[in-house]
Amino acid sequence: MDSPWWRGAVIYQVYVRSFCDSNADGQGDLPGLIGKLDYIKKLGVDAIWLSPIHPSPNRDWGYDVSDYESVHPDYGTNADFDELLRQSHARGIRVILDEVLCHTSDEHTWFRESLGDRSGAKAGWYVWADPQLDGTAPNNWLSAFGGPAWSYQPARRQHYHHKFLRQQPKLNWRDPEAKAAALAVLDHWLKRGADGYRLDVANAYLHDDTLADNPPVPLERRTDAIWAHAAYLQQHVHDANLPENVACLDEIRRAVERYKGRFVFGEFSEGFERSGAYQAADTGLHSGYTFAMLRSSRLTPEFVLKNIETLAQHPHHWPCITFSNHDVVRTVTRFGGGREGDPALAKLLLAILFTLRGTILLYQGEELGLPEVDLRRDQLKDPVGDLYYPVSKGRDGCRTPMPWDARAPNLGFTTGDPWLPLGPAHKPLAVSAQEHDATSVLQFARSFLEVRKAHGCLRLGDIAPVDAPASMLAYTRTHDQERMLCLFNLSREPAKYRDPRVSIATPIFTDCGEATESGDVVDLGPLSAWFGRF
Repeated sequence: MDSPWWRGAVIYQVYVRSFCDSNADGQGDLPGLIGKLDYIKKLGVDAIWLSPIHPSPNRDWGYDVSDYESVHPDYGTNADFDELLRQSHARGIRVILDEVLCHTSDEHTWFRESLGDRSGAKAGWYVWADPQLDGTAPNNWLSAFGGPAWSYQPARRQHYHHKFLRQQPKLNWRDPEAKAAALAVLDHWLKRGADGYRLDVANAYLHDDTLADNPPVPLERRTDAIWAHAAYLQQHVHDANLPENVACLDEIRRAVERYKGRFVFGEFSEGFERSGAYQAADTGLHSGYTFAMLRSSRLTPEFVLKNIETLAQHPHHWPCITFSNHDVVRTVTRFGGGREGDPALAKLLLAILFTLRGTILLYQGEELGLPEVDLRRDQLKDPVGDLYYPVSKGRDGCRTPMPWDARAPNLGFTTGDPWLPLGPAHKPLAVSAQEHDATSVLQFARSFLEVRKAHGCLRLGDIAPVDAPASMLAYTRTHDQERMLCLFNLSREPAKYRDPRVSIATPIFTDCGEATESGDVVDLGPLSAWFGRF
């Protein structure tokens, strides 16, 4: 009871544009989300994390902010946000905003002022540098979205730095006034009642102001994934991931903690150790997640255990745990369930996710077992898909609209023309199709979240791997006097587990595949799990 609310909480990520449309314009919006709050409440989560809701030209679909103090007209108004807060809080659901403070849109007034005058008040608010004598970029830094991470502006006769698209100029956190303006954004929405923040690219607030070149990734470490994207050929140690980045995270945390009960966590896409992902309990952000469990395409015991072991090296750090979000291929498809879905695999993945140590981040549709949607190139909206097709189709396949009603046009998402097509394979997985099916993935998710809330060892306990046969994942969760043994058969063949603790354990949840215990042996069917309290 003494732990802050976010320890062990489950946070449901809402990609607002694809959640529910209330006005038939094909875009999800805040009123549409308000209309689905009872669904979210029934799911059993503690908070919602909203994808960016601020005005944006949508070059990167909201991750290029042009006004930090308003709501994008596609989503509604500031008054709609206030109503969302009121109705969410009335249901015991907290609201977390996705804030993008490493960069802005090039249409933001801050950048326009910085661009217009090298001696003006905001001249140093962005990362500007002179070209080399031959006119080329100041150094070798590469953009995460392709090409040089610099763009030349004749108005200043300088290049500006952008870690992503050229329309996303990098804010200069080394400038005191720019940093103060960024921190004021946090204050603005906290005063309004927001319960915290997810911070985009929290590893990249600071850059090396000597502008040293990034070193290459050694040839022996270059995997196929690295070769697929030129930016991965560099070690990003000078354009991001600086050790002193932690100082920025500390300042952000202090700004957030001026408001009681707020929570701030960050996305750390690279340079985990250097940039502040893993910190002591009183240092840096409250929590953060890395891409270690988001980039893997193989579900193996080693995959999960490696993450557990990495976090065990930082026992005072409280992690966020996630398998899926708006940036990666949907979990069921990524781990071998194909594009038609796989309910058994979806349930197993949720069972693992809900029993790991940390604050859980659950992406919308994950509770339905939705697979990735395979879009044609002419249907793509994501700039990453446009740049790297056909090696990558970008991130649109996981951002398609939520399927609410299997009988309705556009599966109940909108009565208009949806901004992205709905997935044909999502129709039998729509909420209406799963709502009254006791064996559905949705009902499984709801039931398991009740189990998680009922057992302190699952929300707050320590985690320790247990030896198991090659196809199995096993660990214990321990808190105070409560202990739980968690067993998972990750293969599509039956498996057997033997442990003396089985004979004294009380099975607590039996709805994840076929699993039976006899004496000290548990027989597990394909893609099944067993949980025993002892």
